[in-house]
Amino acid sequence: ADSSSSTIEPLSDGKQPPSSSSAKQPLNDNNSSSNYLIQVSNTLPSHHEIQQFLTASNCGAISTFTGITRDNFAGKKVTALSYEGYTPMAIKELTNLCRDAHVKYPNVARMVAVHILGDCPVGEASVVVGSSSPHRREAIACTEYLIDELKGRVPIWKKEIYEGDEESVWKENVEWKDGRRRRVMVKEES
Repeated sequence: ADSSSSTIEPLSDGKQPPSSSSAKQPLNDNNSSSNYLIQVSNTLPSHHEIQQFLTASNCGAISTFTGITRDNFAGKKVTALSYEGYTPMAIKELTNLCRDAHVKYPNVARMVAVHILGDCPVGEASVVVGSSSPHRREAIACTEYLIDELKGRVPIWKKEIYEGDEESVWKENVEWKDGRRRRVMVKEES
């Protein structure tokens, strides 16, 4: 992605950006990949660029989720997260995820699914998903579906980097268990 560009273009076929005119309004066919902003790279679009992409004149709701690197895990001080992934496969799966979300939430006009690769310091965003729809409930439900499914389906792996002498650890998403997709809820003890 060209960091000097001030606008984000949706993907037309999952590989090449479309002409700038196609980014202005959603198509009648909401399940067109031109209604998806999908990116896997060492930078994320700005909040403004994401909001601008999700904005559509027929939508009264935009819902987004931003995942931020926190400074601790299980009593250890986290200094950064590092993400690795196979970009072409991750983009393909994010595109499939958005298509699946459109089947489940047909009134959603646009979706965003972007993830960083490389190091992500504490306090910085590593993933953003979002959607726009005529009303809030569908946008909120779609956004929740996008982040839950992204963590369970997309081939991106996370390494937690700890302060001091503690070793870094590759982490398995809670949505995966023994190599199978499964949501695992863990109760934290107080």
